[in-house]
Amino acid sequence: MKMLLFVVWALLALILCPVHISGVAEESFEVSVWPNQALVEFGQSLVVNCSTTCPDPGPSGIETFLKKTQVGKGPQWKEFLLEDVTENSILQCFFSCSGIQKDTSLGITVYQPPEQVILELQPAWVAVDEAFTVKCHVPSVAPLESLTLALLQGNQELHRKNFMSLAVASQRAEVIISVRAQRENDRCNFSCRAELDLSLQGGSLFQGSSPIKILRIFEFSQTPHIWVSSLLEVGMAETVSCEVARVFPAKEVIFHMFLEDQELSSFLSWEGDTAWANATFRAMEAGDQELSCLASLGPMEQKTRKLVHSYSFPPPILELKESYPLAGTDINVTCSGHVLTSPSPTLRLQGAPDLPAPGESAWLLLTAREEDDGRNFSCEASLEVQGQWLMKTTVIQLHVLYKPRLEESSCPGKQTWLEGMEHTLACVPKGNPAPALVCTWNGVVFDLEVPQNATQNHTGTYCCTATNQLGSVSKDIAVIVQGLDEGISSALFVVITVALGVGVIT
Repeated sequence: MKMLLFVVWALLALILCPVHISGVAEESFEVSVWPNQALVEFGQSLVVNCSTTCPDPGPSGIETFLKKTQVGKGPQWKEFLLEDVTENSILQCFFSCSGIQKDTSLGITVYQPPEQVILELQPAWVAVDEAFTVKCHVPSVAPLESLTLALLQGNQELHRKNFMSLAVASQRAEVIISVRAQRENDRCNFSCRAELDLSLQGGSLFQGSSPIKILRIFEFSQTPHIWVSSLLEVGMAETVSCEVARVFPAKEVIFHMFLEDQELSSFLSWEGDTAWANATFRAMEAGDQELSCLASLGPMEQKTRKLVHSYSFPPPILELKESYPLAGTDINVTCSGHVLTSPSPTLRLQGAPDLPAPGESAWLLLTAREEDDGRNFSCEASLEVQGQWLMKTTVIQLHVLYKPRLEESSCPGKQTWLEGMEHTLACVPKGNPAPALVCTWNGVVFDLEVPQNATQNHTGTYCCTATNQLGSVSKDIAVIVQGLDEGISSALFVVITVALGVGVIT
């Protein structure tokens, strides 16, 4: 009986032992997924392979909310294509073996390189000592915890920010700093550099930079000042200047100057922190007019105005009844105000006996004499404008026509030459028109322009004739040539005579 029980137990052991070995093998199977970590660019696809060590697997697959397509399979593996991966997720890969299911997970990380980096300077033009902000943001980048943003001024790093410690809900790929503007910041280059470092996730380093922005600094606190005379004469060229002090950068100030609605053509200048513009203009009508100057620099502009008064005051009109009268002719000199002068000026005519009333002409009646030839007459007009007295003067010259004259003072009838010395015949005629002079000696015309080396042969009488359109006049001139000794003796005699005279008087 014992032997029978042993045989039965042995048979049962032989039957059950193989089953127990196979169950152990099936219970120890493994499930794996490839790749073991997934880094996918935003919007791209990913191939995932799930496999197992179970020799005869049962139901299997992957669990994910992503769009999946099975693209291959084998006895112990399946391969899936995940399309349009746009966000991080965890994928489950599972296999069942002999009624037992196992799974493994795959973390999928989506990344997006910083392709667009935007830098903003607010404002683009900043007043000295005012604050401005430098803002950099990346609209699309992932994962944010791998991002670093650096703000640069030229090649100098101003600020660096990473996003590893930020809560998911507050994550925004941006950095903002505030800076106080100084003159030395003008025209500085600002930029932003973004770095996405995926080396810890098995990826690469991606970089992106913003376009360079140029900051403009300005100082413009003073109101422009207009420099111009408060009184302008109609039709006369006047210069107006518009100046701004304590301005930076002075060379970039833009000026626009206007007379009423007419813009003036101006020329710009600058030195240090002062800028100015000059313009030349003419007021074409009398009355009050407005000059204005608009100065602008960057986003700022300032305007100033100045009222000027234009007046019309042409010089007085001075007339001679006859400009070239004959000697002995009565002439009338009249001075009157110009018709464009308003109000009427006060006139004063040189030589006139009385002052005329305002608005009336001044006149002078005289008989032209030879000595009046070349005489100037002047008329002075006075006009009060805006409390200031203005004066204008007109001058006219009288030309008296008269016959030639050979006066003793300018054409002496007796002339003494020293032998051996150079002499010319001294004779200057008077007359208007200017007379022509011809002198003859022994019937031969004598050259008055060429100096003569005096000899005894030059002794004699010369006949000179002066002629103009009104007539002619002649005069004899006696020339005596003295010897050198005779001339010296005569001179010595004169000196002795003078000395004796002085002695007698003493």
